Amino acid sequence: MELRQIKYFMEVAKREHVTEAADALHVAQSAVSRQIANLESELGVDLFIRQGRRVKLTPIGKMFLERMKQAMNVLDNARLEVEEYLDPEKGTIRIAFPISMAVYTLPSAIVAFREQYPKAKFQLKQATYRQLIDGVVNGDFNMALIGPVPKEKKKVKSQILFTENVVALLPLNHPLADRELLTLQELQNELFILLPKGFILRDLIVQACFHSGFEPRVSFEGDDIDALKGLVSAGLGITLIPEITLVENVPHATVKIPVINPSVTRTVGILVPSERQLLPTEKLFYEFLIGFYKGKNIFE
Repeated sequence: MELRQIKYFMEVAKREHVTEAADALHVAQSAVSRQIANLESELGVDLFIRQGRRVKLTPIGKMFLERMKQAMNVLDNARLEVEEYLDPEKGTIRIAFPISMAVYTLPSAIVAFREQYPKAKFQLKQATYRQLIDGVVNGDFNMALIGPVPKEKKKVKSQILFTENVVALLPLNHPLADRELLTLQELQNELFILLPKGFILRDLIVQACFHSGFEPRVSFEGDDIDALKGLVSAGLGITLIPEITLVENVPHATVKIPVINPSVTRTVGILVPSERQLLPTEKLFYEFLIGFYKGKNIFE
């Protein structure tokens, strides 16, 4: 197998079209077809099903693609490691994060890090909870901010950075808006505004409500934290969100109130692979994050 064959194979698999893959690779279609045929001949299997001008991966082709993605990640990391060994302060950090950490948590850490290492570069990717874990396992990225921090899992290890409260956000004219504290039971008749199903933050909130004896009535769903804030600000319901998402400001016409009995909390941490070494620049950022949050009151 040649590296060129693997690159051609992955491009054809991505586009499901040999001509389009050839255009993207800036080579002749015949060259792509020939290299794919040579690869299949060497492996002794059909990687693609031909459907006119289009192609689709066979079951063994899909498996081979996943393995090749992992192999290419290893090769990329090896190249980067050599480059960063010479000067780790100029390297690139690939890190993924959930939407709840997009506005304050990650940006504030990056700003502080760049003050020490101004030439470091970042490649950022927003992802769901499951995608964050799978991405670290598969090598799509080597680091992920995550909350709550998952319990022990194979092929990844985690470090808790801090624990935060989930607070209630109510419209300013709500009957409970003048309260200093709220219990979950006091919110059981409210209309909730939550993230869609499949988001771990929604699961955390729904489970907390279940433990308090009720199922939240969801009136609206929003794909990001800012959407939830906007809907509450418009008086369309209430929400429960991590306190850190309100550090910069509480939205217009809303009020933030702590929740007790029970309090709802989540751990926030960083996820890294347990079977791969971090690249030099990534290791710098990993160690920086641990020190950055140690003993720090993020709500000051």
